[in-house]
Amino acid sequence: MTLPNFANVITISRMSTMNISLPDALKDYVDEQVVARGYGTSSEYVRDLIRKDQDRMALKALVIEGLASPISERSHESIIEAQRQRIRKAASR
Repeated sequence: MTLPNFANVITISRMSTMNISLPDALKDYVDEQVVARGYGTSSEYVRDLIRKDQDRMALKALVIEGLASPISERSHESIIEAQRQRIRKAASR
């Protein structure tokens, strides 16, 4: 299972450049969000949007997996605690 971005240790890796074209209205919106949300650059803002989209897709996959799984005899509390322990273990690696 892949953990969402917020549960992973952040690593610095090589950066690639990608140029995108935006209509003026979207560029203005991005510029406003950079200032309003305290990002240093529009690139930081876009990277954050992409990470959030990755998290959303990972969560969606987990929900689909959960819906397809059989009904468990375990209590909600024991399932949640087991997940917390898995996350702690993964974070300590």
